[in-house]
Amino acid sequence: MGLAPMKGASLAGALVKAEGHAADSKTSEVFMVPVTDLWLPILVSAVFVFVASSIIHMVFKYHHADWKRLPSHDDVQEAMRRFAVAPGDYHARSDKGPNFIITIFPPGQSGMGKNLVMWVLYSILIGVFAGYVAGEALGPGARYPRVFQFAGTVAFCGYSLALMPQSIWYNRKWSTTLVSMFDGLIYGLLTAGTFGWLWPK
Repeated sequence: MGLAPMKGASLAGALVKAEGHAADSKTSEVFMVPVTDLWLPILVSAVFVFVASSIIHMVFKYHHADWKRLPSHDDVQEAMRRFAVAPGDYHARSDKGPNFIITIFPPGQSGMGKNLVMWVLYSILIGVFAGYVAGEALGPGARYPRVFQFAGTVAFCGYSLALMPQSIWYNRKWSTTLVSMFDGLIYGLLTAGTFGWLWPK
């Protein structure tokens, strides 16, 4: 007779645990923010980054030192025109040198419309990843510093860290890479601030 109460108690305990796990599962689902709910900070952050990058390149102009003009620039261009080199990426290596890596653009490509559109799409993509990670980690009404932390870290990684292999493998000047990574830090902070500002309540 003493076993019946014990069995009842064990069953009751199991039911309580099961309900607790179910509640925890529901809570974790409720306190995640789907990336589809973050379309506004994703788009607004892309706009802010576009404006900031335009100011950086048109007002401050510190990127002008990224590229040097070739000696005998016109003669080099004329020589390359004679070979009718097709657009693409090329490299040349020899013991005598010079060793180089170049990208040939399509002829007549002087406008930047396509590049600007792709830049905006790239910023939106980074915003999507920042929103996804932050949304998985935080729920509605999360504190501004926490949203800033998660979104900003992901955005900085997206804008900056992938630039380093250009110097590691292709001998791009580290000063140029670090300056571009500084730009990425600015873009990451703008993205972080936008997500913190517009995070769902």
